[in-house]
Amino acid sequence: MSDARDVEKSWRDPVALRQAVRYGAGVIFVAAVAFAVFAVVDKHSVVLASTVPAILFLGGVGALAKAYRVWRDGGTWPAWQGAGWFLLTLMLVCLSIPWSAAMSEV
Repeated sequence: MSDARDVEKSWRDPVALRQAVRYGAGVIFVAAVAFAVFAVVDKHSVVLASTVPAILFLGGVGALAKAYRVWRDGGTWPAWQGAGWFLLTLMLVCLSIPWSAAMSEV
């Protein structure tokens, strides 16, 4: 496999970008549903609160795995890598949700 495509940085692939954005939006939607369930059912449940960052973590790891598979096959991988890192960063922000549920029990 040639590294010429990585060096030239011409990664314009609208189809791959749309797929990565749809994947990221889908994961965020599922995490938002999990947050709504947490907010409606029991605001003091650490287990329910932990599902939000867990979903984002699994989604981020899934996007990074997809980026690796696309890279290995010689495709346009940066959109998938960006989606993965965005989801993992959002997961770090959402770690405050289980922390706030744990602190509300005290």
